[in-house]
Amino acid sequence: MIAYEEINVPVSGGELAALRWPAADPRAPTVVALHGITANALSWATVARQLAGRVTLIAPDLRGRAGSSGLPGPYGIAAHTDDVAALTEALGLGRVVLAGHSMGAFVAALAAVRHPDRFGPLLLVDGGVGFPAPTHLTPDELLTAVIGPAMDRLSMTFTDRAAYRAFWQAHPAFAGAWSEEVDAYIQRDLTGEEPALRSSCRIEAIRTDGVGLFDEEVLTAVRKLPAEATLLWAARGLMDEGQGLYDEARLAGADLGGTRMRPVAVADVNHYTVLTGERGGREIADRLVALTR
Repeated sequence: MIAYEEINVPVSGGELAALRWPAADPRAPTVVALHGITANALSWATVARQLAGRVTLIAPDLRGRAGSSGLPGPYGIAAHTDDVAALTEALGLGRVVLAGHSMGAFVAALAAVRHPDRFGPLLLVDGGVGFPAPTHLTPDELLTAVIGPAMDRLSMTFTDRAAYRAFWQAHPAFAGAWSEEVDAYIQRDLTGEEPALRSSCRIEAIRTDGVGLFDEEVLTAVRKLPAEATLLWAARGLMDEGQGLYDEARLAGADLGGTRMRPVAVADVNHYTVLTGERGGREIADRLVALTR
Protein backbone atom coordinates (compact mmCIF):
# COMPACT_ATOMS: atom_id res chain seq x y z
CA MET A 1 0.00 0.00 0.00
CA ILE A 2 1.42 3.38 -0.95
CA ALA A 3 2.12 6.05 1.62
CA TYR A 4 -0.34 8.78 2.48
CA GLU A 5 -0.45 11.82 4.75
CA GLU A 6 -2.98 12.39 7.53
CA ILE A 7 -4.34 15.94 7.53
CA ASN A 8 -7.04 17.82 9.44
CA VAL A 9 -9.02 20.81 8.20
CA PRO A 10 -11.37 23.14 10.08
CA VAL A 11 -15.10 22.63 9.55
CA SER A 12 -18.19 23.52 11.54
CA GLY A 13 -17.86 22.03 15.02
CA GLY A 14 -14.21 20.98 14.83
CA GLU A 15 -11.80 19.37 12.38
CA LEU A 16 -12.40 16.97 9.52
CA ALA A 17 -9.79 14.21 9.14
CA ALA A 18 -8.58 13.40 5.64
CA LEU A 19 -5.93 11.36 3.85
CA ARG A 20 -3.74 12.81 1.11
CA TRP A 21 -1.88 10.77 -1.48
CA PRO A 22 0.43 13.30 -3.16
CA ALA A 23 1.16 13.28 -6.87
CA ALA A 24 4.70 12.79 -8.15
CA ASP A 25 4.57 16.31 -9.58
CA PRO A 26 3.44 18.94 -7.03
CA ARG A 27 1.87 20.88 -9.90
CA ALA A 28 -0.44 17.98 -10.76
CA PRO A 29 -4.19 18.47 -10.31
CA THR A 30 -6.09 17.33 -7.21
CA VAL A 31 -9.10 15.03 -6.98
CA VAL A 32 -11.33 14.86 -3.89
CA ALA A 33 -12.95 11.48 -3.22
CA LEU A 34 -15.84 10.62 -0.89
CA HIS A 35 -16.56 7.24 0.70
CA GLY A 36 -19.76 5.32 1.38
CA ILE A 37 -22.15 5.42 4.31
CA THR A 38 -20.28 3.15 6.77
CA ALA A 39 -16.86 3.38 5.12
CA ASN A 40 -13.85 5.66 5.58
CA ALA A 41 -11.15 7.42 3.56
CA LEU A 42 -8.98 4.30 3.16
CA SER A 43 -11.64 2.72 0.94
CA TRP A 44 -9.89 4.78 -1.80
CA ALA A 45 -6.45 3.21 -1.22
CA THR A 46 -6.60 0.89 -4.24
CA VAL A 47 -7.54 3.82 -6.47
CA ALA A 48 -4.69 5.86 -4.98
CA ARG A 49 -2.22 3.12 -5.92
CA GLN A 50 -3.67 2.80 -9.39
CA LEU A 51 -3.31 6.56 -9.88
CA ALA A 52 0.45 5.98 -9.64
CA GLY A 53 1.20 9.57 -8.71
CA ARG A 54 -0.55 11.08 -11.73
CA VAL A 55 -2.79 13.28 -9.57
CA THR A 56 -3.05 14.15 -5.88
CA LEU A 57 -5.93 12.31 -4.22
CA ILE A 58 -7.57 13.66 -1.06
CA ALA A 59 -10.19 11.55 0.72
CA PRO A 60 -11.85 12.75 3.93
CA ASP A 61 -13.32 10.62 6.68
CA LEU A 62 -16.84 12.00 6.49
CA ARG A 63 -18.42 13.47 9.61
CA GLY A 64 -19.29 10.71 12.09
CA ARG A 65 -16.77 8.15 10.80
CA ALA A 66 -13.20 7.05 11.61
CA GLY A 67 -10.95 10.07 12.17
CA SER A 68 -13.96 12.40 11.97
CA SER A 69 -16.17 10.38 14.33
CA GLY A 70 -15.83 13.02 17.04
CA LEU A 71 -17.42 15.75 14.94
CA PRO A 72 -20.89 16.61 16.25
CA GLY A 73 -24.09 16.90 14.27
CA PRO A 74 -26.05 18.04 12.51
CA TYR A 75 -25.41 15.17 10.13
CA GLY A 76 -26.96 14.59 6.73
CA ILE A 77 -26.03 14.75 3.06
CA ALA A 78 -26.16 18.55 2.97
CA ALA A 79 -23.83 18.78 5.99
CA HIS A 80 -21.28 16.62 4.16
CA THR A 81 -21.40 18.90 1.12
CA ASP A 82 -20.57 21.87 3.33
CA ASP A 83 -17.70 19.94 4.95
CA VAL A 84 -16.24 19.04 1.55
CA ALA A 85 -16.49 22.63 0.35
CA ALA A 86 -14.77 23.76 3.57
CA LEU A 87 -12.01 21.19 2.96
CA THR A 88 -11.25 22.53 -0.52
CA GLU A 89 -11.26 26.10 0.80
CA ALA A 90 -8.97 25.29 3.73
CA LEU A 91 -6.49 23.58 1.41
CA GLY A 92 -6.55 26.45 -1.08
CA LEU A 93 -7.77 24.25 -3.91
CA GLY A 94 -9.35 25.61 -7.03
CA ARG A 95 -12.23 23.94 -8.82
CA VAL A 96 -11.49 20.21 -8.47
CA VAL A 97 -12.74 16.95 -9.90
CA LEU A 98 -14.98 15.29 -7.33
CA ALA A 99 -15.55 11.55 -6.99
CA GLY A 100 -17.87 9.61 -4.73
CA HIS A 101 -18.72 5.98 -4.03
CA SER A 102 -22.19 4.84 -2.89
CA MET A 103 -23.48 7.48 -0.44
CA GLY A 104 -20.41 9.54 -1.30
CA ALA A 105 -21.71 9.77 -4.86
CA PHE A 106 -24.92 11.40 -3.61
CA VAL A 107 -22.84 13.81 -1.54
CA ALA A 108 -20.70 14.60 -4.59
CA ALA A 109 -23.72 15.32 -6.81
CA LEU A 110 -25.31 17.61 -4.24
CA ALA A 111 -21.98 19.32 -3.53
CA ALA A 112 -21.57 20.10 -7.22
CA VAL A 113 -25.05 21.66 -7.30
CA ARG A 114 -24.60 23.63 -4.08
CA HIS A 115 -20.99 24.69 -4.72
CA PRO A 116 -20.49 24.89 -8.50
CA ASP A 117 -17.53 27.24 -8.08
CA ARG A 118 -15.60 24.56 -6.15
CA PHE A 119 -16.35 21.34 -8.04
CA GLY A 120 -15.97 20.51 -11.71
CA PRO A 121 -16.53 17.17 -13.47
CA LEU A 122 -17.89 14.32 -11.36
CA LEU A 123 -17.18 10.62 -11.22
CA LEU A 124 -19.98 8.81 -9.38
CA VAL A 125 -19.31 5.19 -8.47
CA ASP A 126 -22.34 2.95 -7.89
CA GLY A 127 -24.37 5.76 -6.37
CA GLY A 128 -25.75 9.23 -6.94
CA VAL A 129 -28.85 8.22 -8.89
CA GLY A 130 -31.63 7.58 -6.39
CA PHE A 131 -35.19 6.36 -6.39
CA PRO A 132 -38.17 7.48 -4.26
CA ALA A 133 -38.47 5.74 -0.90
CA PRO A 134 -41.12 3.03 -0.43
CA THR A 135 -43.85 4.75 1.58
CA HIS A 136 -44.71 1.70 3.71
CA LEU A 137 -41.32 1.52 5.48
CA THR A 138 -40.31 3.22 8.72
CA PRO A 139 -37.03 5.19 8.66
CA ASP A 140 -35.13 2.32 10.32
CA GLU A 141 -36.67 -0.26 7.98
CA LEU A 142 -35.71 1.97 5.08
CA LEU A 143 -32.15 2.21 6.34
CA THR A 144 -31.90 -1.57 6.70
CA ALA A 145 -33.17 -1.92 3.14
CA VAL A 146 -30.50 0.50 1.94
CA ILE A 147 -27.39 -0.88 3.67
CA GLY A 148 -28.54 -4.26 4.99
CA PRO A 149 -26.05 -6.14 7.21
CA ALA A 150 -23.76 -3.10 7.41
CA MET A 151 -26.21 -1.63 9.92
CA ASP A 152 -25.94 -4.69 12.17
CA ARG A 153 -22.15 -4.30 12.35
CA LEU A 154 -22.46 -0.90 14.02
CA SER A 155 -23.85 -2.39 17.24
CA MET A 156 -21.44 -5.36 17.37
CA THR A 157 -18.22 -5.68 19.38
CA PHE A 158 -15.12 -7.66 18.40
CA THR A 159 -12.56 -9.26 20.69
CA ASP A 160 -9.58 -8.19 18.56
CA ARG A 161 -8.59 -7.00 15.12
CA ALA A 162 -8.30 -10.55 13.82
CA ALA A 163 -11.97 -11.13 14.69
CA TYR A 164 -12.96 -8.01 12.75
CA ARG A 165 -10.87 -9.17 9.81
CA ALA A 166 -12.57 -12.57 9.91
CA PHE A 167 -15.98 -10.88 9.98
CA TRP A 168 -15.21 -9.01 6.77
CA GLN A 169 -13.43 -11.88 5.05
CA ALA A 170 -16.63 -13.90 5.43
CA HIS A 171 -18.55 -11.21 3.54
CA PRO A 172 -19.42 -12.57 0.08
CA ALA A 173 -18.50 -9.31 -1.61
CA PHE A 174 -14.84 -9.81 -0.64
CA ALA A 175 -14.51 -13.49 -1.52
CA GLY A 176 -11.31 -13.77 -3.54
CA ALA A 177 -10.85 -10.00 -3.40
CA TRP A 178 -8.98 -9.46 -0.13
CA SER A 179 -5.88 -7.28 -0.17
CA GLU A 180 -3.55 -5.33 2.08
CA GLU A 181 -5.50 -2.19 1.15
CA VAL A 182 -8.87 -3.71 2.01
CA ASP A 183 -7.46 -4.87 5.34
CA ALA A 184 -6.17 -1.39 6.17
CA TYR A 185 -9.50 0.12 5.14
CA ILE A 186 -11.61 -2.08 7.41
CA GLN A 187 -9.17 -1.77 10.32
CA ARG A 188 -9.36 2.04 10.14
CA ASP A 189 -13.00 1.68 11.13
CA LEU A 190 -12.24 0.14 14.53
CA THR A 191 -12.20 2.06 17.79
CA GLY A 192 -12.10 1.15 21.49
CA GLU A 193 -9.94 -1.45 23.20
CA GLU A 194 -9.82 -5.24 23.23
CA PRO A 195 -11.90 -7.23 23.93
CA ALA A 196 -14.61 -4.73 22.99
CA LEU A 197 -13.54 -3.15 19.71
CA ARG A 198 -16.36 -1.62 17.67
CA SER A 199 -17.04 0.41 14.56
CA SER A 200 -16.16 4.09 14.80
CA CYS A 201 -19.31 5.00 12.84
CA ARG A 202 -21.77 6.99 14.92
CA ILE A 203 -25.17 5.35 14.54
CA GLU A 204 -26.96 8.70 14.67
CA ALA A 205 -24.89 9.89 11.72
CA ILE A 206 -25.54 6.72 9.72
CA ARG A 207 -29.27 6.85 10.42
CA THR A 208 -29.56 10.54 9.48
CA ASP A 209 -27.49 10.12 6.32
CA GLY A 210 -29.29 6.97 5.20
CA VAL A 211 -32.75 8.47 5.48
CA GLY A 212 -31.43 11.68 3.92
CA LEU A 213 -30.62 9.83 0.69
CA PHE A 214 -34.33 10.06 -0.09
CA ASP A 215 -34.64 13.83 0.41
CA GLU A 216 -36.01 15.57 -2.67
CA GLU A 217 -32.96 17.84 -2.95
CA VAL A 218 -30.66 14.81 -2.93
CA LEU A 219 -32.73 12.79 -5.40
CA THR A 220 -32.93 15.64 -7.90
CA ALA A 221 -29.28 16.74 -7.72
CA VAL A 222 -28.27 14.63 -10.75
CA ARG A 223 -30.78 16.60 -12.84
CA LYS A 224 -29.19 19.92 -11.93
CA LEU A 225 -25.48 19.18 -12.32
CA PRO A 226 -23.45 22.18 -13.52
CA ALA A 227 -20.73 19.95 -15.05
CA GLU A 228 -20.41 16.65 -16.85
CA ALA A 229 -20.71 13.47 -14.78
CA THR A 230 -20.04 9.78 -15.31
CA LEU A 231 -21.79 7.04 -13.33
CA LEU A 232 -19.76 3.84 -13.10
CA TRP A 233 -22.23 1.18 -12.01
CA ALA A 234 -21.34 -2.29 -10.76
CA ALA A 235 -22.89 -5.33 -12.35
CA ARG A 236 -23.34 -7.06 -8.97
CA GLY A 237 -24.74 -5.93 -5.62
CA LEU A 238 -23.70 -5.40 -1.99
CA MET A 239 -23.63 -9.13 -1.23
CA ASP A 240 -22.13 -10.01 -4.62
CA GLU A 241 -25.58 -11.00 -5.83
CA GLY A 242 -26.35 -10.91 -9.54
CA GLN A 243 -28.66 -7.91 -9.19
CA GLY A 244 -26.71 -4.71 -8.62
CA LEU A 245 -28.01 -1.40 -7.33
CA TYR A 246 -28.40 -0.38 -10.97
CA ASP A 247 -29.07 -2.14 -14.22
CA GLU A 248 -30.16 -1.05 -17.68
CA ALA A 249 -33.86 -1.18 -16.77
CA ARG A 250 -33.50 0.80 -13.55
CA LEU A 251 -31.40 3.44 -15.24
CA ALA A 252 -33.91 3.69 -18.06
CA GLY A 253 -36.61 4.18 -15.44
CA ALA A 254 -34.55 6.95 -13.83
CA ASP A 255 -34.94 8.86 -17.12
CA LEU A 256 -31.51 10.48 -17.21
CA GLY A 257 -32.04 11.80 -20.74
CA GLY A 258 -31.39 15.51 -20.87
CA THR A 259 -29.11 15.39 -17.81
CA ARG A 260 -25.32 15.69 -17.82
CA MET A 261 -24.97 12.15 -16.49
CA ARG A 262 -23.53 9.30 -18.57
CA PRO A 263 -23.93 5.77 -17.13
CA VAL A 264 -21.15 3.24 -17.82
CA ALA A 265 -21.36 -0.40 -16.70
CA VAL A 266 -18.35 -2.07 -15.04
CA ALA A 267 -18.41 -5.84 -15.49
CA ASP A 268 -17.12 -8.46 -13.04
CA VAL A 269 -17.32 -6.21 -9.96
CA ASN A 270 -19.75 -5.78 -7.08
CA HIS A 271 -20.75 -2.71 -5.05
CA TYR A 272 -17.53 -2.92 -3.00
CA THR A 273 -14.96 -4.23 -5.48
CA VAL A 274 -15.88 -1.60 -8.05
CA LEU A 275 -13.86 0.61 -5.70
CA THR A 276 -11.54 -1.70 -3.75
CA GLY A 277 -10.74 -4.34 -6.38
CA GLU A 278 -8.03 -4.23 -9.02
CA ARG A 279 -10.35 -3.97 -12.01
CA GLY A 280 -12.62 -1.35 -10.49
CA GLY A 281 -9.77 0.66 -8.98
CA ARG A 282 -7.97 0.83 -12.32
CA GLU A 283 -11.13 1.92 -14.14
CA ILE A 284 -11.76 4.68 -11.60
CA ALA A 285 -8.14 5.86 -11.58
CA ASP A 286 -7.91 6.11 -15.35
CA ARG A 287 -11.15 8.03 -15.58
CA LEU A 288 -10.10 10.43 -12.84
CA VAL A 289 -6.89 11.20 -14.66
CA ALA A 290 -8.82 11.80 -17.88
CA LEU A 291 -11.22 14.18 -16.10
CA THR A 292 -8.37 16.34 -14.81
CA ARG A 293 -6.95 17.01 -18.26
